[in-house]
Amino acid sequence: MKLVDLIGNTPLVELTNIPVNPNVKIFCKLEGQNPGGSVKDRAAYNMIKSALDRGTIKKGDKLVEATSGNTGIALAMVANILGLHMTLIMPDNSTKERVLSMEAYGAKVILTPSEKTIEYSRELAEKMALEEGYVILNQFSNPDNYMAHYHSTGPEIWRDTAGEVTHFVSAMGTTGTIMGVSMFLKEKNSAIQIVGTQPTDGSSIPGIRRWSPEYLPKIFEPNRVDRVIDVSQEEATYMTRRMAKEEGVLAGMSSGGALHAALKLASELQSGVIVCITCDRGDRYLSSDLFG
Repeated sequence: MKLVDLIGNTPLVELTNIPVNPNVKIFCKLEGQNPGGSVKDRAAYNMIKSALDRGTIKKGDKLVEATSGNTGIALAMVANILGLHMTLIMPDNSTKERVLSMEAYGAKVILTPSEKTIEYSRELAEKMALEEGYVILNQFSNPDNYMAHYHSTGPEIWRDTAGEVTHFVSAMGTTGTIMGVSMFLKEKNSAIQIVGTQPTDGSSIPGIRRWSPEYLPKIFEPNRVDRVIDVSQEEATYMTRRMAKEEGVLAGMSSGGALHAALKLASELQSGVIVCITCDRGDRYLSSDLFG
């Protein structure tokens, strides 16, 4: 078995202590169990492998990508084992664990001023691709991002709930996860509700964004999301801490945000089966104040 064969087929775990409605089951899909530690392993592998298969890139090429963290770690891991050189650009307020993880996998990391946000990191990546001979995968407009979830995450959720899933909840960053899962689940049952989360105005939640119109990911199709629930930084932090203490699930803040939205949803339902994405592992946030 190769390392890439371990990407996907992550466990679906039912929460037993936090749920607010006894008639609604809430499951967390533990994407931190992927070898690179997050849901982004799926997209990273599919983007690189598909580009290699098509001949868009070849071994030895230089890749560049803007990232807020998890995609960068996944790309660093996959690129190097497939014979590519990876440069990653990210805001300088990213946790030390994330930067060191990327460098440990062999990537070069360029940090940009955090006050300029990930949007500036994206601009720099595009400039390097245009002027310096790099190839940009561009997770924000690359169909291979969401197709990874159409072919893996969605089918796994359908299989592991025996087709009983009624609601799917996911944080929205590049929106690849929610787009691909929505495509698959809606084909199986159009009544399944797809719910996205985004930060409230002024909130900072790593991994999810409230995009300005000009930077909205091109892969995002609003009609594939039935509802968007805004989550504050305080709500996401509080729920992330509860997940660790009460359910033994150590995850990042975007996962807490998704669970907060799932609980809000559960309180409104008479019955249902909610699956929410637990995007990554919490150990890559221990140097921050997330669990402080």
